[in-house]
Amino acid sequence: MASRAEQAAVRLLAEAGETAPPVRVERLAVHLGIVVSRSAFKDGDVSGMLVRQDGQPPVVGVNDTHSDHRQRFTIAHELGHFLLHPGRDVVLDRPVRVNLRDKTSSMATDREEIEANTFAASLLMPASLVRSMLQQLPGAVRQDPDRCTSALAEVFDVSESAMGFRLINLGLVS
Repeated sequence: MASRAEQAAVRLLAEAGETAPPVRVERLAVHLGIVVSRSAFKDGDVSGMLVRQDGQPPVVGVNDTHSDHRQRFTIAHELGHFLLHPGRDVVLDRPVRVNLRDKTSSMATDREEIEANTFAASLLMPASLVRSMLQQLPGAVRQDPDRCTSALAEVFDVSESAMGFRLINLGLVS
């Protein structure tokens, strides 16, 4: 049975009409009314953040010093927080809710971070599309886990490590 995060990702893809890889994650942000803002972060360990302030469109801040694949995953991760988690109140001159993606998030020890990572993987590498594209690969490529992972990572515009974890989590490679 699909998790809440996987179900939310599938729902968003269907609502936005994203049916082929690579998923256009920034288009999904626009679909949700979210502004994506790229800049270099002082703390290089922080990949991104989601800021929600009453009366303002939500903003996903992305560390543009990170690789394109990392930036795509970060945006997807923050969309997961937007749809699944309220965030933590931070008071500046008025209350603002913030979710941060940093080294701790990537280790996935916090329930919300695990869920946001699951959402991001499900959004960028939807199970049905991964299975379909896997079947379209030549037999020789399907037989070689490294070549298979590399080929699918290219199709989905994600890192090889992200695709490797996705294939393992979907039970498609061991």
